[in-house]
Amino acid sequence: MSALPQDRDAETATLRSARFRKEREAGWKRLEKLIAVAEKSGIRRLTYRETLELSGLYRQAVNSLSAARAISLDKALLTYLDRLCARAYLVVYAPQESIGDAVWRLFAQGIPQAVRRSGVALLVGFLAMGLGALLGYTLFQRDPSWFFTFVPAELAAGRTPEASAAYLRETLYDTSNRSGAALSVFASFLFSHNTQIAILIFALGIFAALPSFILTFYNGLLLGPFVAIFVNAGLGFDLFGWLSIHGVTELAAICIACAGGARLGLAVLLPGRLSRRAALRDNGRDAVKLLILAGLMLIVAGLVEGFLRQLIQATEWRLIIGWGLGLMWLGWLTLAGRTGAAR
Repeated sequence: MSALPQDRDAETATLRSARFRKEREAGWKRLEKLIAVAEKSGIRRLTYRETLELSGLYRQAVNSLSAARAISLDKALLTYLDRLCARAYLVVYAPQESIGDAVWRLFAQGIPQAVRRSGVALLVGFLAMGLGALLGYTLFQRDPSWFFTFVPAELAAGRTPEASAAYLRETLYDTSNRSGAALSVFASFLFSHNTQIAILIFALGIFAALPSFILTFYNGLLLGPFVAIFVNAGLGFDLFGWLSIHGVTELAAICIACAGGARLGLAVLLPGRLSRRAALRDNGRDAVKLLILAGLMLIVAGLVEGFLRQLIQATEWRLIIGWGLGLMWLGWLTLAGRTGAAR
């Protein structure tokens, strides 16, 4: 009994595919090995010769795929070549960047460039903090009872307008608990508390930036009366050093978190020629980088406040450390990533 025509066609296609595969399979297998190395360890692990070989074998595989489609070879062979070419394409043309490279690029270029693109938002953040502190200080000087309106009792911890200068000075130079375990717990608490504030300020920015401004403004209101009671007690310089060692970084971080929220809010309020969705997406990239920066700064501030502020009692050294850190942040954010930005 003779074979049916479709059976003969299938047998012919199979033979043709087998011959086609036999003539080219060695190159495909070699390409697979090179792709596997590049996928596992990065294309940098390949030698110069292997890189040239990879590109040549990729072109041959693409030609094989085109020919296989033209002469209608079996589906299994077409699927194999299609996947092989797709993997090779990603190795040859996709950006080759490890996680370490991505993190380095974020801190070397991404964050500094995002900060420099966020001038208006940063102005909003620092203005909110500054205006709040100025208003709190002014109202306290006119009527000390405003202190209890702005500052919760648990946060005041006895540092009230009625407190003596000696007691206030003692709170600035408290050395009663210097054990490593206690300082670690204190640093962890400070970081957790400040991070919650920063995330809340950032997240509220989506609502037209106003809640972020108000919350940052309120943080300034808390600061103003505190400064006033120490200034009135003749401890202004001591308080300045006490605040500087961690506050330069910590307060700046809160303002930067506010700026991140403001980027989102301004995108909703003033999208320009873009749709609000597109403006929110574009501004969101920089906003997230500002939040990452704020988180990094709060980690540093928490460690400094939890350890160094307790261990270092000299006001001059507190000033040097605090403002030295501030200059380091400023230098990084203003100078880093300019070559990448130009390209």
